[in-house]
Amino acid sequence: MPPVALPVEDTRTEDEARVAPDHGWTTVVWNDPVNLMSYVTWVFRTYFGYPHARAVRLMLRVHHEGRAVVSRGSLEEMERDTQAMHGYGLWATVEPAGAGDGAGDGPGEGTGAGAPGDG
Repeated sequence: MPPVALPVEDTRTEDEARVAPDHGWTTVVWNDPVNLMSYVTWVFRTYFGYPHARAVRLMLRVHHEGRAVVSRGSLEEMERDTQAMHGYGLWATVEPAGAGDGAGDGPGEGTGAGAPGDG
C-alpha cells in the first residue's frame, strides 16, 4: 500500500498568516537630523544598486515626507536590509507591506506620512 500524506497543521497566528506572503515586508528609511542628502543617495546607490535618479527620488521622499520604502521582500531579506541601513548610520525599520507604504508606487518607491522626530 502506498504511503499516505498527512495534512500539515498551520501553527501561524491569524496575523502571521495575513502577512506571510514572500514579499509581504518592507524596509523603511526614516528622516534624521544627521545624514546629508548626498550621503543617503550614495547609500541607496551603493547598497541597493539603484540608478542615480531612483536613489535621489527616494532620498527626497525621506527628506520631504519623513520616510520612504526602499525595499520589499521576505521578512529575512528586509531584516538584512534594515541592519545594513543601520550599518550605514541610517534610521530604518521593517514593516509589513501595505502598512501605509503607498504600495501602488511599486517596490521600493512607496511612502507613508510621519516619522519619529520629524518636524
